[in-house]
Amino acid sequence: MIQICYASRATSEQPQLLNDLRNILSEARDFNILHGLTGVLYHADGYFFQCLEGEVQNVEKLLAKLHLDSRHYQIKLFESRSILKASFSEWSMKFVGRNSPIQQYFQSLGYSHFHPYQLSQEDVYRLIDYLTAAKASETQLSEMC
Repeated sequence: MIQICYASRATSEQPQLLNDLRNILSEARDFNILHGLTGVLYHADGYFFQCLEGEVQNVEKLLAKLHLDSRHYQIKLFESRSILKASFSEWSMKFVGRNSPIQQYFQSLGYSHFHPYQLSQEDVYRLIDYLTAAKASETQLSEMC
């Protein structure tokens, strides 16, 4: 089993962004359930950060699909790593909202906004820890973008 994360920029803005997020989450959850994948999605300040977990061939299939998705661009893949246990095993696709400890984490790194392209691989691993511990967002998406 592997874990791989990527960052990308959203192509849409409000209010289309809310529809895109709803659709992304719905599609991701359906695809992931069918392919035995788990993961987390975070969106803030025009960027997506997503971490995917599962068998190599299924993760690669999803990554190929993501590269064709017009709802985002400038995809930056971070290093993949072999894992024995999934961090997001309870979620086909966990969504963590903008108003979470992630904002404070980026401020501690010296950033005033969420800017995932600047992360080192070690920073990515810490971000995964924060996303694992963060409460899944249960409120309206409009409150989180």
